[in-house]
Amino acid sequence: MVLLCSNYFIDMFDKQQRKLKRSARLISVLSKYGFKDMLARMNGGNKQEEEGSDEIISKGTVYERIRLVLEELGPTFVKLGQAFSNREDLLPPELIQELQKLQDKVDTIDMNIKEILELEFNISADDHFREIEKEPLATASIAQVYKAVLADGSEVILKIKKPNVQMVIEDDLLLLKDMEKLISAYSEIGNKLNLKQAISTFERSLLEEVSLINEKENIQQFSRNFKNNKETYVPKVYEEFSNNNVLCMEFIDGIKVTDKSILLANSIDPVKVSEVGLRLFVSQILDYGFFHADPHAGNILVKKNGKIVFIDFGAVGKIQPNDKEILENLIVSFVAKNPHKIVRYLKKMAVSYEIPDERRFENDVEDILNFVHSSSLQEINVQVIVNKMKDILKDNRLYMPDYFYLLFKGISLIEGVGRNINPDLDIVKSLHPYTKKIFARKISPKNLLKTGMDRMMNFTDNVDEIPKELRSVLQKLDENKFTVSSEIKNIEKTNQLIKSSVINLILTMILGANIIATAIVFVSESGPRIGEMSLMAVLGFIFSALLVLILLLRITRK
Repeated sequence: MVLLCSNYFIDMFDKQQRKLKRSARLISVLSKYGFKDMLARMNGGNKQEEEGSDEIISKGTVYERIRLVLEELGPTFVKLGQAFSNREDLLPPELIQELQKLQDKVDTIDMNIKEILELEFNISADDHFREIEKEPLATASIAQVYKAVLADGSEVILKIKKPNVQMVIEDDLLLLKDMEKLISAYSEIGNKLNLKQAISTFERSLLEEVSLINEKENIQQFSRNFKNNKETYVPKVYEEFSNNNVLCMEFIDGIKVTDKSILLANSIDPVKVSEVGLRLFVSQILDYGFFHADPHAGNILVKKNGKIVFIDFGAVGKIQPNDKEILENLIVSFVAKNPHKIVRYLKKMAVSYEIPDERRFENDVEDILNFVHSSSLQEINVQVIVNKMKDILKDNRLYMPDYFYLLFKGISLIEGVGRNINPDLDIVKSLHPYTKKIFARKISPKNLLKTGMDRMMNFTDNVDEIPKELRSVLQKLDENKFTVSSEIKNIEKTNQLIKSSVINLILTMILGANIIATAIVFVSESGPRIGEMSLMAVLGFIFSALLVLILLLRITRK
């Protein structure tokens, strides 16, 4: 017990020491780039000066200096800037423009790969690997990538996490949380931008990206999703040489998707590649709700047999089933050019919203629809449409879930890649087959039955949840003990209106019950039949149609 307590306090002391070092580094960099007001608050009002900072300040705007601060603080802060570079709903355009310039500036470090493999997996590297290249194929802020050959001759990629990178990121995240508290305490902008939620989301995303186990599971999920698809290929993962610090996967000898001349030299049609790549990305979103979050040209290869290969699965977007259904309805409404429904589904999808003018919101959406459907193919730029949509969301104060912004980014990237090799690529046209499939699924008897049952259950639950006070009122009405001490004019017309509304409600409930019963009979094979259809189902459809007609006549007459 004493040993456990001792280890705990040693660990806490070590974390505090690391945090103090990173804090000192942060203060030094902020001072260097002229953020003295923030430092004064951090230091209890004592402003800190650093020689040469005035010269740096004079050379750039505050937004440029923010970018320089992030670059100098390292990978966690660079990734923070990159994560916010598509959040026009939160940040001013000038800052967005600077954040979009952020790139990982990473130096290669020396790593003894054999020693790392032996320590991580308790093996002799020479027994399992025929060859391991000493120079990395690629270097990023989190890991370095090496090519190797297994003992059986299989060519593989070894993604090795850099030493101490996890610890540095965790320390930086603690520092970011402290900064968020500081900004929220001394400025209204923190609460206005909901920085606490934004930092929390960034933390979750970054910790997922730094986990190579998470990336391995993402690859395996993609493999399961597309196991029967003949247009794509997912690299194999070697689990015996994979853990949280090492990822071993199949080496793909592929052609970069934008190398049009090499594609043609291998008898691969670039137009087909662009259409298949776009179709696969749309399938990731609408069929599985699990999509590659960074589909730029460097992350898409084409095998010599024409199959598309997505690589680097560290960052993915995930859509919950309920949100996926709303997204499907949104896309169907977009293709059907229905601005009213688009507004309705955007509000359903939003985390929160404060729309100042509903009519203007709908008109703005209609302007986008008119632009898309009236412009020629060459005039349509998805990035422009995405930017227009982001402006509308910002103007109408709609705050969307995180995956929505990943969708914007992914669609812009994949469309840009496709247009690079096929200027006539039509992203709207590629959505049509999915809208037909979505519509067919929604009107299928099975889905109608499920929807009807769900709505009936919701209706029953709502009835059960009527507050006791309302039940008491209804009981008093039934016992003629309820009195109203105010005069109601035109009481006869009011009574007629109530009576008519109750009849319409009863007819609607009968119609709903009949639709459910008809759907059940329709999928059943028992009873007399007319051709391939059940006689009772036909009668049910006729009865439903009559009820609809009666309701329409009653409503329009009143």
